[in-house]
Amino acid sequence: MLKHTILFGLGGVMYLIIELLWRGSSHWSMFILGGACFLVVGLINEKNRGRIPLLLQMLISAVIITGLEFVTGYIVNIRMGLDVWDYYDMPYNIMGQVCLLYTVLWFFLSLACIIADDWLRHVLFGEEKQKYRII
Repeated sequence: MLKHTILFGLGGVMYLIIELLWRGSSHWSMFILGGACFLVVGLINEKNRGRIPLLLQMLISAVIITGLEFVTGYIVNIRMGLDVWDYYDMPYNIMGQVCLLYTVLWFFLSLACIIADDWLRHVLFGEEKQKYRII
């Protein structure tokens, strides 16, 4: 439980930093979303242990991150009216909360999350280094 809490917190902080660099601002809800995304991607990676090719793992991660982003956006932006982000002007968006472009970006960013998760698990918790299969 402590390990997952630490990984959640580190993922949340990393997400805030990425948002600050990308958009110039962020919101407390992005810490929660980032932590959840990092934790889920890490759990997929932990359970995978090289059985699923890296590219498929990245695709699964991108779909899950997009789903979590949609749920968060629905709650934070639509239900609570906080307007943290709005993708209505982006092509192929769903209710202005997610769009195809960001799903593609999550695909590539998930590689960094997978590698960071493995590195953190190895350095902080002494877990075995992961071996990757690209395809």
